[in-house]
Amino acid sequence: MQEYKKIVIEKDQIVPTAERMRKAGNALLMIHAFINNEGKMDVSWDYAVDPAVESYHVIGENSLPSVGEIYDTAATWPERELNEIFGIEFEGLDVSQRLFLPEDMLETQGKGQIMVIPLAELRKRNIKEEV
Repeated sequence: MQEYKKIVIEKDQIVPTAERMRKAGNALLMIHAFINNEGKMDVSWDYAVDPAVESYHVIGENSLPSVGEIYDTAATWPERELNEIFGIEFEGLDVSQRLFLPEDMLETQGKGQIMVIPLAELRKRNIKEEV
């Protein structure tokens, strides 16, 4: 099992960290986000630093710099996902089109809120439509 290293950084360290990782040949594995137990946004950039995964976390920020210029699609795709799902703004990221969600969803549901329908309910609806 790979070692996991969590490193908390400040917002202004995101781009220099990405540049350093890219220069060293370390792959950007993923960009994640969640709301922690204190109700703060926790965004992390996970890099493959053999034999470990180094995970750089920025906590409590909803506007962050994009690392798309450094890691291309490996960064822009998850940044766009996090923009749609959590409403996190990545400076310089083109979000003119949605990846998955309907264009008006955030306007009707509230920014960063997704309505989830339980699978059992979807099955009931499907059965009713077949009858």
